[in-house]
Amino acid sequence: MLFAGSLSAGISVALGAFGAHGLSSRLSPDMLQIWETGARYQMYHALALLAVSWVCTRLPASSLAGWAGILFIVGTVLFCGSLYVLAVSGRLWLGAITPLGGLAFLAGWICLALSAVWG
Repeated sequence: MLFAGSLSAGISVALGAFGAHGLSSRLSPDMLQIWETGARYQMYHALALLAVSWVCTRLPASSLAGWAGILFIVGTVLFCGSLYVLAVSGRLWLGAITPLGGLAFLAGWICLALSAVWG
């Protein structure tokens, strides 16, 4: 989880910078905002993966913390990935995938919270 969180944070910074500097003249303001939302949520959940890594050192037997990390990774791919592709392609049907990533994020946060209670 430490590796995944660190890698995801680095990718988020790179994609955020690419959006601000490389796409600002190529995308409409609406599509640029969608790109920025993807980068922001990717960073939030990269930091969450770092928290999961720490929790796993404190509660090594917690399968819930492990599931939280997996769900954060799935959420990042589905939520952020669909927003990135939607922004550059304009294919609005990809917006139907985004909520699945949001559900994975929510489930991950629930698993992380329950790991604090049940270990």
